[in-house]
Amino acid sequence: MSSLELSGGIAAPSRQLWLRVTAVCWFLVLLDGLDLFVYGASLPGVLKDKSFGLTPAMAGDIGSFNTFGMLLGALAAGVITDRLGRRKIILAGVAVFTLSAAACGMTPDVTAFGIARFTAGVGLGVLLPTTIAMVMEFAPPARKNIAVTFLMTAHQAGGAIAGAVAMNVVESLGWRSVYWFGAAPIIIAVPAILFLLPESLTYLQAAGRTEEARAIVARYGVSLAAYAPERGADKRRGKVSELFTPALRTTTLLFWAASFGGLLLVYGVNTWLPQMMRSHGYNLGSAISFLLVINLGGIVGMLVAGRLADRFGPRRVTVIWFLVTCLGIGLLVMHMPLWVTYVDVFLTGGFLFSAQTLIYASVGTYYLPSVRATSLGWVSGMGRFGAVFGPWLGGVLVAHQISNLGFGVFAAAALMSAVLVALVRAKPVGAIASASVEPSDTPATAAQPT
Repeated sequence: MSSLELSGGIAAPSRQLWLRVTAVCWFLVLLDGLDLFVYGASLPGVLKDKSFGLTPAMAGDIGSFNTFGMLLGALAAGVITDRLGRRKIILAGVAVFTLSAAACGMTPDVTAFGIARFTAGVGLGVLLPTTIAMVMEFAPPARKNIAVTFLMTAHQAGGAIAGAVAMNVVESLGWRSVYWFGAAPIIIAVPAILFLLPESLTYLQAAGRTEEARAIVARYGVSLAAYAPERGADKRRGKVSELFTPALRTTTLLFWAASFGGLLLVYGVNTWLPQMMRSHGYNLGSAISFLLVINLGGIVGMLVAGRLADRFGPRRVTVIWFLVTCLGIGLLVMHMPLWVTYVDVFLTGGFLFSAQTLIYASVGTYYLPSVRATSLGWVSGMGRFGAVFGPWLGGVLVAHQISNLGFGVFAAAALMSAVLVALVRAKPVGAIASASVEPSDTPATAAQPT
């Protein structure tokens, strides 16, 4: 099937639109990563602040509250985004998690801090699957995997920034300052969404809002056919039952379980890596620096993984990436020279974060455009059970001074996810959308850009 057919009509998607959407979403996901990973980066400083009264066990619980909020946010996004549109959901998510970050910076006690982290999680959970769906919609067919992995480099960049900021300001300005830093970009994020980010063209057409869609594509000189929904999309959008058709039910469950293992890894490691490395004999500065290094590795790994996934298919690369992650995490149990440990952490980050991202890229190829956001929201949401469990488990292990066991647990999670993704046997069905595209609007919509 040709790339034009896969795009859904007679015209290819607009490169200008793709770059615009990707740039805005990249910035928003950067803020998402910053707000998410700032907790792990600031945790050693918070635990050191005896007047605040946070214990390791309580810290693990709060990490789980945050990821439980993300679970609820992702599931909600999976149901409402295909029905209400992408743009307003993205705006709501950004507003919730940035304002919650500000609340963390001035929270008076542990209880209020936990509540603020929970509400931040809801906003974070809403944003990520919705932006992935947006970028996949506007990306050229042959570049959808690299589009997703490039988008997720922003997540790791946010984590790296969180680590760098924590390393430089926690000791001098206190841990609260890191949260204020995470909240400040809201003054840029909201205007960027309102004035630069278009609504999903597939959603607008499926919802019968064709005139709004025409106004958008007229600015970029393309036809609505490139973004046409499949036949029956108006009746299908937002329905979770579409994920459990006979052809997809097993695939859906396998991806959900693999996402559980992947997100257990991502959030368990990002929450507890600094403290686990500190328990392993490293000082506070070095322990935090490992969080910076693993996220920098994640950025490089995303770009490599995306290119390979576009060439060989995302599912195959996902299996290999999880297997190498298993090996890399397992090696951290050993006492190695410092430079070797840094190399291992960097390489592990390159495989760990992109492995989970490739689950999202894979899912996007198995479901029709009208339920793509639904499928992404639910695979992310169900995976959040692993994200809830990971930080809690890490807190228990650290509290009982057996944090070395955590490396083995995380390695086992990587192996489990590799096996689950390998068991997926269904063929991607997203391409069948082109066989049932609704009649396109006239090419008159391809006006010259204004």
